[in-house]
Amino acid sequence: METLKKSYIKSINPFNNELVKEFEVMSNDQVDQIVDKADEAFKSWKNTSFDERAKIIHKVASIMRDRKQELGKLATLEMGKLLRESIYEVELSANIFDYYADNASKFLSDHPLETELGEAFLSYEPIGVLLSVQPWNFPYYQITRSAASALMAGNTMVLKHASNVPQCAQIMEDIFHEAGLPKGVYTNLFVPGGSVERIVDNPKIKAVALTGSEAAGGSIAAAAGKNIKKSTLELGGSDPFIVLEDVDIDKAVETAILGRMWNAGQVCVSPKRIIVPETIAENFIQKAKTLLASLKVGNPLEDDTVVAPLSSEKAAQDVAGQVEKAVANGAKVELGGKRIDRPGAFLEPTLLTGITAENPIFFEEIFGPVVVIYTYKTIEDAIELANATTFGLGGSVFGNDIAKAKEVARKIDTGMVYINHVTGIAPELPFGGTKRSGYGREQSPAAIYEFVNAKLIRVTSPENLY
Repeated sequence: METLKKSYIKSINPFNNELVKEFEVMSNDQVDQIVDKADEAFKSWKNTSFDERAKIIHKVASIMRDRKQELGKLATLEMGKLLRESIYEVELSANIFDYYADNASKFLSDHPLETELGEAFLSYEPIGVLLSVQPWNFPYYQITRSAASALMAGNTMVLKHASNVPQCAQIMEDIFHEAGLPKGVYTNLFVPGGSVERIVDNPKIKAVALTGSEAAGGSIAAAAGKNIKKSTLELGGSDPFIVLEDVDIDKAVETAILGRMWNAGQVCVSPKRIIVPETIAENFIQKAKTLLASLKVGNPLEDDTVVAPLSSEKAAQDVAGQVEKAVANGAKVELGGKRIDRPGAFLEPTLLTGITAENPIFFEEIFGPVVVIYTYKTIEDAIELANATTFGLGGSVFGNDIAKAKEVARKIDTGMVYINHVTGIAPELPFGGTKRSGYGREQSPAAIYEFVNAKLIRVTSPENLY
């Protein structure tokens, strides 16, 4: 009898492209059993008090802080980001867990409604098993964004994490169990992306939260819609960074360039299109080149490294290919643009100018250490350029006149706009986009209402019923 060849999810260190660890892909039967256990666990978890849930979730946050060096190094090993960025991510994730542990009871308390007769209120109730599908670029934070609010609301969760960060996925499940989370309330699924639609079809899955590509979002939204299930999507972004004429150029350059190099440019909300007035463009470009050229590219575990490798060899090849396509269609390489001759998934910090709407790159998201600078004559031109994309995730306006910056911010078609800062993250602030960047919100009070049933309860009498 022929033996089926086993498949594995592989952890590969992008600093040297060496295999670190393998995880055997789960069978369909194993996945179904995990979903069954999550559904069974929901029956008791939904009735667990907010205080008891909060004790566990606070413990998760505490363990993460205590082990932040270990967790940070693991993220760096698996997807290549700077160690200090990985540690910051762990601390941020702990803060988000604490935020929902502290506030879920208040957010989900009964909400009274004004009515002419009798009494009416909304009762917020969990809906069941949530499928969370998450990417690799923030391996802990992406888990946290969906898990913290969903678990505190009383839902259970199964996680399909990105296939290049399986160790980060596993250690988070281990931490949940160490903190006292009952078995079945949160479980990893080690499966390839092609298995996700089948999981969505499972009637015990009640909703889906996905962060990922447009293609993945469209596929999952279609599968959820077919099954009449709620979904939230956080997809790609091509965030504008509009520089106003009254700006402090040095501060604007530093904010835009270092913001773009965060996580080696692999951030959905990094400033991918820097839009500068023609009057200061030459000066801005020269300063940007000087700063980019000074940034050390290298080992993400070393303190003085600023630009880390990309997450995988394929990611580096893809971004290099986008740069080549941009140049072939008329873009100018001001700096960089090539792979670095060393082991690992490295690409030179790159600065492009001269991209027009005729260039296919104008409409693409570049997920790597590539800065693109555009110029404008009038602020109306800048706003039109900022909105000339199918994406609508984040954006920035940089200038000294705050009233003017707010006016411009209101005209940018995105889910978030930051003034004098790149699009950022905080537990209490909503995160999400519009257009082809997706729908739904994570973080803030808004997130916890995404996957609950806002049930109306009405008290009246037969003669007053209407």
